[in-house]
Amino acid sequence: MSEYVYGKNSFFEALDNRRIIKAFVLHDEAIKGKGIEYEICDRKTLDRLSRSGNHQGYVALVKEFELAEVDDMLKKENGLIVILDNLQDVHNLGAIIRTCDCAGVDGIIYKTHNSVKVNDTVAKVASGALEYAKIAEVTNLVNTIRKLKEHGYWVVGTDGGAKMSYTDLKYDMNTVLIIGSEGKGISRLVREECDFMISLPTLGHVTSLNASVAAGILIYNILRTRQS
Repeated sequence: MSEYVYGKNSFFEALDNRRIIKAFVLHDEAIKGKGIEYEICDRKTLDRLSRSGNHQGYVALVKEFELAEVDDMLKKENGLIVILDNLQDVHNLGAIIRTCDCAGVDGIIYKTHNSVKVNDTVAKVASGALEYAKIAEVTNLVNTIRKLKEHGYWVVGTDGGAKMSYTDLKYDMNTVLIIGSEGKGISRLVREECDFMISLPTLGHVTSLNASVAAGILIYNILRTRQS
Protein backbone atom coordinates (compact mmCIF):
# COMPACT_ATOMS: atom_id res chain seq x y z
CA MET A 1 0.00 0.00 0.00
CA SER A 2 1.23 3.52 -0.81
CA GLU A 3 0.52 6.85 0.88
CA TYR A 4 1.04 10.59 0.43
CA VAL A 5 3.51 12.97 2.03
CA TYR A 6 3.39 16.71 1.65
CA GLY A 7 5.35 19.80 2.61
CA LYS A 8 8.80 20.77 1.33
CA ASN A 9 10.93 19.08 4.01
CA SER A 10 8.97 15.82 4.01
CA PHE A 11 8.96 15.78 0.20
CA PHE A 12 12.70 16.21 -0.26
CA GLU A 13 13.64 13.79 2.52
CA ALA A 14 11.41 11.19 0.85
CA LEU A 15 13.09 12.04 -2.45
CA ASP A 16 16.56 11.55 -0.95
CA ASN A 17 15.45 8.19 0.45
CA ARG A 18 13.98 7.07 -2.89
CA ARG A 19 10.48 6.57 -1.54
CA ILE A 20 8.67 8.73 -4.10
CA ILE A 21 6.52 6.89 -6.62
CA LYS A 22 5.12 10.04 -8.25
CA ALA A 23 5.41 13.73 -7.41
CA PHE A 24 2.78 16.44 -7.75
CA VAL A 25 4.20 19.97 -7.72
CA LEU A 26 3.33 23.58 -8.48
CA HIS A 27 6.68 24.10 -10.21
CA ASP A 28 9.31 21.61 -11.35
CA GLU A 29 12.54 23.64 -11.12
CA ALA A 30 13.71 21.82 -7.99
CA ILE A 31 13.00 18.29 -9.23
CA LYS A 32 13.98 18.36 -12.89
CA GLY A 33 16.53 15.70 -13.63
CA LYS A 34 15.92 13.85 -10.35
CA GLY A 35 14.73 10.74 -12.17
CA ILE A 36 11.22 10.66 -10.74
CA GLU A 37 7.83 10.78 -12.42
CA TYR A 38 6.04 14.03 -11.69
CA GLU A 39 3.06 16.12 -12.67
CA ILE A 40 2.68 19.89 -12.49
CA CYS A 41 -0.64 20.69 -10.77
CA ASP A 42 -2.60 23.72 -9.67
CA ARG A 43 -2.92 24.56 -5.99
CA LYS A 44 -6.47 23.24 -5.78
CA THR A 45 -5.30 19.78 -6.85
CA LEU A 46 -2.47 19.82 -4.32
CA ASP A 47 -4.92 20.92 -1.61
CA ARG A 48 -7.08 17.93 -2.44
CA LEU A 49 -4.20 15.44 -2.53
CA SER A 50 -2.78 16.65 0.78
CA ARG A 51 -6.19 17.24 2.40
CA SER A 52 -4.87 20.64 3.48
CA GLY A 53 -3.36 23.84 2.10
CA ASN A 54 -0.13 23.28 4.00
CA HIS A 55 1.80 21.46 1.26
CA GLN A 56 4.13 24.33 0.21
CA GLY A 57 3.68 23.26 -3.40
CA TYR A 58 4.96 19.71 -2.93
CA VAL A 59 2.97 16.47 -2.64
CA ALA A 60 4.24 12.96 -3.35
CA LEU A 61 2.80 9.50 -3.58
CA VAL A 62 5.35 7.38 -1.73
CA LYS A 63 6.08 3.79 -0.90
CA GLU A 64 4.63 2.65 2.41
CA PHE A 65 6.75 3.54 5.44
CA GLU A 66 8.68 0.49 6.61
CA LEU A 67 8.32 -0.31 10.29
CA ALA A 68 11.32 -1.52 12.28
CA GLU A 69 11.72 -4.39 14.70
CA VAL A 70 12.41 -3.83 18.39
CA ASP A 71 15.63 -5.83 18.01
CA ASP A 72 16.87 -3.17 15.57
CA MET A 73 16.82 -0.59 18.36
CA LEU A 74 18.83 -2.41 21.02
CA LYS A 75 22.21 -1.09 22.19
CA LYS A 76 24.78 -2.40 24.63
CA GLU A 77 25.15 0.88 26.51
CA ASN A 78 23.54 4.31 26.73
CA GLY A 79 20.60 3.22 24.61
CA LEU A 80 17.47 5.34 24.59
CA ILE A 81 14.11 4.05 23.39
CA VAL A 82 10.82 5.96 23.65
CA ILE A 83 7.58 4.06 24.21
CA LEU A 84 4.27 5.81 23.57
CA ASP A 85 1.45 4.39 25.68
CA ASN A 86 -1.89 4.95 23.90
CA LEU A 87 -0.93 8.29 22.36
CA GLN A 88 -3.85 9.57 20.26
CA ASP A 89 -2.86 12.82 18.58
CA VAL A 90 -1.12 12.75 15.19
CA HIS A 91 0.54 16.12 15.82
CA ASN A 92 2.07 14.85 19.05
CA LEU A 93 3.41 11.77 17.29
CA GLY A 94 4.91 13.82 14.46
CA ALA A 95 6.56 16.25 16.88
CA ILE A 96 7.94 13.41 19.01
CA ILE A 97 9.41 11.71 15.92
CA ARG A 98 11.12 14.97 14.97
CA THR A 99 12.54 15.42 18.48
CA CYS A 100 13.71 11.81 18.63
CA ASP A 101 15.59 12.17 15.35
CA CYS A 102 17.23 15.43 16.47
CA ALA A 103 18.27 13.84 19.77
CA GLY A 104 19.53 10.57 18.27
CA VAL A 105 16.96 8.37 20.00
CA ASP A 106 17.38 4.72 18.98
CA GLY A 107 13.72 3.98 18.34
CA ILE A 108 10.05 4.64 19.04
CA ILE A 109 7.54 1.94 19.99
CA TYR A 110 3.76 2.07 20.15
CA LYS A 111 0.88 -0.39 20.13
CA THR A 112 -0.70 -1.74 16.98
CA HIS A 113 -4.18 -1.09 18.38
CA ASN A 114 -5.71 1.92 20.13
CA SER A 115 -2.81 4.22 19.28
CA VAL A 116 -2.09 6.89 16.73
CA LYS A 117 -0.09 5.61 13.75
CA VAL A 118 2.14 7.05 11.06
CA ASN A 119 0.15 8.84 8.35
CA ASP A 120 0.51 11.84 6.05
CA THR A 121 -0.13 14.36 8.83
CA VAL A 122 2.47 12.72 11.06
CA ALA A 123 4.96 12.86 8.19
CA LYS A 124 4.27 16.57 7.66
CA VAL A 125 4.66 17.45 11.34
CA ALA A 126 7.83 15.36 11.57
CA SER A 127 9.23 17.60 8.82
CA GLY A 128 11.35 14.93 7.14
CA ALA A 129 12.45 13.12 10.31
CA LEU A 130 10.12 10.20 9.56
CA GLU A 131 12.52 9.06 6.83
CA TYR A 132 15.18 8.31 9.45
CA ALA A 133 13.11 7.11 12.40
CA LYS A 134 13.03 3.54 13.64
CA ILE A 135 9.42 2.91 14.62
CA ALA A 136 8.00 -0.40 15.80
CA GLU A 137 4.38 -1.39 16.33
CA VAL A 138 3.81 -4.10 18.93
CA THR A 139 0.70 -5.93 20.06
CA ASN A 140 1.57 -5.89 23.77
CA LEU A 141 3.54 -3.11 25.45
CA VAL A 142 4.00 -4.99 28.71
CA ASN A 143 5.62 -7.97 26.99
CA THR A 144 7.81 -5.61 24.98
CA ILE A 145 8.93 -3.77 28.12
CA ARG A 146 9.80 -7.08 29.78
CA LYS A 147 11.86 -8.03 26.74
CA LEU A 148 13.74 -4.73 26.91
CA LYS A 149 14.43 -5.31 30.60
CA GLU A 150 15.94 -8.69 29.72
CA HIS A 151 18.31 -6.80 27.44
CA GLY A 152 19.46 -4.54 30.27
CA TYR A 153 17.13 -1.57 29.89
CA TRP A 154 15.74 0.41 32.81
CA VAL A 155 12.22 1.74 32.41
CA VAL A 156 11.33 5.32 33.30
CA GLY A 157 7.69 6.37 33.41
CA THR A 158 6.24 9.84 33.71
CA ASP A 159 3.48 11.02 36.03
CA GLY A 160 2.61 14.45 37.37
CA GLY A 161 2.20 13.06 40.88
CA ALA A 162 5.52 11.19 41.04
CA LYS A 163 7.77 12.22 43.95
CA MET A 164 10.98 11.90 41.93
CA SER A 165 11.81 14.87 39.70
CA TYR A 166 12.97 14.25 36.14
CA THR A 167 16.31 15.84 37.13
CA ASP A 168 16.97 13.35 39.95
CA LEU A 169 18.10 10.51 37.69
CA LYS A 170 21.48 10.32 35.94
CA TYR A 171 20.21 8.12 33.09
CA ASP A 172 23.65 6.50 32.84
CA MET A 173 22.09 3.22 31.73
CA ASN A 174 20.12 1.85 28.82
CA THR A 175 16.85 3.72 29.21
CA VAL A 176 13.27 3.24 28.08
CA LEU A 177 11.31 6.48 28.43
CA ILE A 178 7.53 6.03 28.49
CA ILE A 179 5.22 8.85 27.46
CA GLY A 180 1.57 8.34 28.37
CA SER A 181 -1.59 9.30 26.53
CA GLU A 182 -2.72 12.91 26.40
CA GLY A 183 -5.66 12.44 28.73
CA LYS A 184 -4.96 9.46 30.95
CA GLY A 185 -1.19 9.24 31.12
CA ILE A 186 0.49 5.85 31.53
CA SER A 187 -1.80 2.84 31.86
CA ARG A 188 -1.78 0.80 35.07
CA LEU A 189 -0.17 -2.33 33.64
CA VAL A 190 2.60 -0.35 31.98
CA ARG A 191 3.15 1.68 35.15
CA GLU A 192 3.69 -1.54 37.11
CA GLU A 193 6.63 -2.37 34.84
CA CYS A 194 8.39 0.96 35.45
CA ASP A 195 11.58 0.98 37.51
CA PHE A 196 11.28 4.73 38.13
CA MET A 197 8.42 7.21 38.00
CA ILE A 198 9.41 10.83 37.42
CA SER A 199 7.54 14.12 37.20
CA LEU A 200 7.91 17.46 35.48
CA PRO A 201 7.17 20.45 37.73
CA THR A 202 4.19 22.62 36.86
CA LEU A 203 4.19 25.97 38.64
CA GLY A 204 1.26 27.64 36.93
CA HIS A 205 -2.45 26.93 36.75
CA VAL A 206 -2.28 24.15 34.13
CA THR A 207 -1.38 20.80 35.68
CA SER A 208 0.10 18.98 32.70
CA LEU A 209 2.20 19.55 29.59
CA ASN A 210 1.45 18.59 26.01
CA ALA A 211 2.81 15.07 25.40
CA SER A 212 5.29 16.14 22.71
CA VAL A 213 6.54 19.07 24.81
CA ALA A 214 7.05 16.80 27.82
CA ALA A 215 8.84 14.26 25.64
CA GLY A 216 11.17 16.95 24.29
CA ILE A 217 12.11 18.19 27.75
CA LEU A 218 12.69 14.68 29.10
CA ILE A 219 14.69 13.45 26.10
CA TYR A 220 17.02 16.45 26.09
CA ASN A 221 17.47 16.23 29.84
CA ILE A 222 18.67 12.66 29.34
CA LEU A 223 21.18 13.90 26.74
CA ARG A 224 22.31 16.66 29.09
CA THR A 225 22.97 14.30 31.99
CA ARG A 226 24.90 11.90 29.74
CA GLN A 227 27.11 14.66 28.38
CA SER A 228 27.91 16.26 31.73
